[in-house]
Amino acid sequence: MSEARVWVNNYPPGVPANIDDNSYQNLVQFFVETLEKHAGKIAFESMGKGISYSDLQKQSNHFAAYLQSRGLVAGDKIALMMPNCLQYPIAIIGALKAGLIVVNTNPLYTPREMQYQFSDSDVKAIVILENFAHNLEQILGHTQISIVITTSLGELLGPVKGTIVNLVVRHVKKMVPKYNIANTVCFKEALKRGQGFTVKPLESKPDDVIIHQYTGGTTGVSKGAMLTNRNMIANMLQMKTWMETTLSDGNEVALSPLPMYHIFAFTVNCLALTALGAKTVLVTNAKDIPSVIKEFDKNRITVFSGLNTLFNAMLNNPDFAAKDFSGLKVTVAGGMALQKAVAERWESVTGCRISEGYGMTESSPVLTVNILGKNARLGYIGMPVSSTDVKIVDDNGVEVPLGTPGELIAKGPQIMKGYYNKPEETAKTVKDGWLYTGDIAIMEADGYFKIVDRKKDMILVSGFNVYPNEIEDVLVTHPKILEAAAIGIQDDKSGESVKVFIVKRDPSLTEDEVYAFSRENLTGYKVPKAVEFRTELPKTNVGKILRRELR
Repeated sequence: MSEARVWVNNYPPGVPANIDDNSYQNLVQFFVETLEKHAGKIAFESMGKGISYSDLQKQSNHFAAYLQSRGLVAGDKIALMMPNCLQYPIAIIGALKAGLIVVNTNPLYTPREMQYQFSDSDVKAIVILENFAHNLEQILGHTQISIVITTSLGELLGPVKGTIVNLVVRHVKKMVPKYNIANTVCFKEALKRGQGFTVKPLESKPDDVIIHQYTGGTTGVSKGAMLTNRNMIANMLQMKTWMETTLSDGNEVALSPLPMYHIFAFTVNCLALTALGAKTVLVTNAKDIPSVIKEFDKNRITVFSGLNTLFNAMLNNPDFAAKDFSGLKVTVAGGMALQKAVAERWESVTGCRISEGYGMTESSPVLTVNILGKNARLGYIGMPVSSTDVKIVDDNGVEVPLGTPGELIAKGPQIMKGYYNKPEETAKTVKDGWLYTGDIAIMEADGYFKIVDRKKDMILVSGFNVYPNEIEDVLVTHPKILEAAAIGIQDDKSGESVKVFIVKRDPSLTEDEVYAFSRENLTGYKVPKAVEFRTELPKTNVGKILRRELR
């Protein structure tokens, strides 16, 4: 049924049934050619300061040369831990040119989460925004990290603007806690030192791993999805051919509030839009809604990628509706389910329909996408992208009839190599080349797909996967907590938020203590928003907590 790929008949004109994932030997070749092709144009802009494609080429070469001069060799891991800023594209392209494997890290991680990820991936070097260096200091001794490159928000914004930004961040807003890490080098200094060296060319093959992108697991342990050159090139081409139906080469301005350490923004903004020679405007803090909205005054935005919570927050800002949206051709949603009411309101305010897509970290991430613009079908995740097979199967892996709910499984060149050092977890997720998503969907006769239910236990907070096991594992380490269970509850702002049910070990335990302990050990979006104390939790006959009963 889906083997026939019926959806190909409904592709927009010009979108091929298959892409050539051998177009480039590796992602570095893609970057070198693309940055050369668009040399004169602005590639990225942050706080009004731009970097051209040709400068990005030069500075990423300097950074690569610096990393090699410090003794890092092909296959070593480097963590990048910063929000959207000009340093990010320079660092990631430079690291890849140096032959390193990039470990994207959420800057809001707690020391516990950082230590797990850095140890799990055997990270040897890190680029970190100074705002978070105090967290690194606490765990550095428990990792293999020997090279620490720090950077500040104002570092690449020029002498005047940079000084002002750093002054405000450090002294007015006091956002940089004191830290003391020996032998650090700042980003600018690394670029300067790199000028004295040349990049040693390396052979990076199509199936070599170049990114470790961490994802929560249904088991609660975060896992590093190993993404290869082929994975990233394929998904970039799959998105590029789709975008070319509506966007033109060298003429687009994209607004990127989603962080590029998140796989959705990395593939769409850093790869596919770069392939089109777009200028991408980086938003450092997407929670600062006025700063996102202000970019519509400064630039004629033609492409906007976001998620449901962000669209909702922008629509609820009184200044948003007055902006000029006449240039807006494409709005893309991913990361979490798009609510119909939000989608309809966005279209009525901006005149641009949101095109919803679907994917997972394990698929680099895009598997399906809607037609761009006014023909997008609301409530659907669209059709599989080129070179991609999607099936709906029952619990035995047998394909179900059209319109019948079942698990969505997918196969294509964008499917990960596996989880780093976790062969058993890999075997559960990828079987005979098919990625088992755990999401329940239906397929229509014309090849459109719709998600009807999600991995039962996963909680989706503002597009980030939160796995109950991780929260429960952390909470039960509190001396006053006997048992804990976490579920997702509806939240108007973030789609879902975390609620925990707790059985006390010590009767004196308070809600405030639970919140404080959670904040200390979990990233902000994983911290429970509601606490309920119970004398016991519902369980199966083998003692497994029944979260569905709590829901």
